[in-house]
Amino acid sequence: IGLAMGVLGVATSLYFVGENLIGASVEVKGLEFLGSYGSAVLAFLAVATYVPLNTWIAVKLGGLLERLNIRMQQAEGSYRSELTTFLRRSFHVAASHGEDVQKTMHDKLYVDIDKTWGRLNVVNTSYMSFELIYNFIGARIVSYGPGLVPFIHNGFDLKGYITGSEMVAQLISQCSWFIHVMPAIATLRANSQRVTELASAIENVQQPQEFYRQTGRSDFSYATQNPVFGLTIQKLELAHQGEDATPFLSAANLRFRRGEWTFLKGESGCGKTSLIKAINGLWPYGRGTIVFPEGVTRFYAAQEVKLQQVSLKQLVCLPGSENDHTDVLVAAALHKAGLGEFIGHLADESREGKLWDQVLSGGQKQKLVVARIILQQPGLLFLDEATGALDPEGKIAFHEAIKVNCPDVTVISVMHEAVPPRSLSGEEFYHSVVAISDGVATKKPLAPALPRELTTILAQPRPAEDKWLRFRRLKQK
Repeated sequence: IGLAMGVLGVATSLYFVGENLIGASVEVKGLEFLGSYGSAVLAFLAVATYVPLNTWIAVKLGGLLERLNIRMQQAEGSYRSELTTFLRRSFHVAASHGEDVQKTMHDKLYVDIDKTWGRLNVVNTSYMSFELIYNFIGARIVSYGPGLVPFIHNGFDLKGYITGSEMVAQLISQCSWFIHVMPAIATLRANSQRVTELASAIENVQQPQEFYRQTGRSDFSYATQNPVFGLTIQKLELAHQGEDATPFLSAANLRFRRGEWTFLKGESGCGKTSLIKAINGLWPYGRGTIVFPEGVTRFYAAQEVKLQQVSLKQLVCLPGSENDHTDVLVAAALHKAGLGEFIGHLADESREGKLWDQVLSGGQKQKLVVARIILQQPGLLFLDEATGALDPEGKIAFHEAIKVNCPDVTVISVMHEAVPPRSLSGEEFYHSVVAISDGVATKKPLAPALPRELTTILAQPRPAEDKWLRFRRLKQK
């Protein structure tokens, strides 16, 4: 609207003021070839020279203002982001006595704000000075210059000279709309650029692989197959950013049967979590084919659990809606997960003035994840160190709850333990292990399998042996 009004003001001023200037124009000595339009031509020439020249200067200063505004937004954003992060990790800073380091970091970020703000003030002040000087020169020198020669040669009387000069000043003022609003335009451009960058980033990540291909190799292929065949991973290679990055993890062929429990083991940093992320489409760089069982839902349980500011029922129902499940089912899931004490607070977003993210401990948050799993009954379950905050008994209870309530689920779990937990009766939860060594992932049974012939023999009844044992018992008597 402002731009339209500014252009309209310039157009109307050119028409009405220009018409009056032409009507009052007189011949100028030395420019007789222009006839009676001499003074009007000089006036228009002065405006056409003075205004564009200073508009160019204003554009340059406006560009500097725009860049400083963007830089100021970035500096303030970095500072706010660090403050927000600091609020989340304040306990860890206090526990490690890292206040001095944190203060140094904040001082460094604030210095950036302070310097940018200082430069912005200098440029704003310079622009205000430029505008004041421009207005003064335009109103008192440039506008009175074109009519001075005719006035000296008695082409104008004093009244006509002043009237014509004031009309030129008015024309200069109206044509200077861009100069007057340039700071606002610079701020608008800076804000719009930031918004446009955000919108562009959102659009770019709508196609993740296309986005990551700009900075590296991303050729993952995802498909589905009959659920009988389970989950299949073929020719998988994971790498970091860069076209020439060397894969740090490879897996030629991994198959996970329906209902099979597999745990991943390897040294820290070998790529266990990266493998699970790649299966779920959360790792950006690499290649390979992942074939999921058709119609089977997936659930990814991370080590660190962050809870949103919603009701406890909604936290259990995530990623679905709390309206998808009854209170009875949610309460049952909480009870089976070992959080029965919170059943009476399903509708509450907080407890005793604290959000659930602050109320629940790390172990309780991981039990909350178990409640989600029990409620949603996924077919594929990925546990990324999901029991790290639980004690040995809690880890067993975690696995027992899933084993009992989700009997057909396929589990792939990342753990740092050399030996996975067993049930209280001594039975194995896990059937196989994927070991990562020297950048290669290989899958094998957790315990060596017996030959099929021997397994068949052991499974058959042994009448002869039974009779022999009875005979020995009778003989001993």
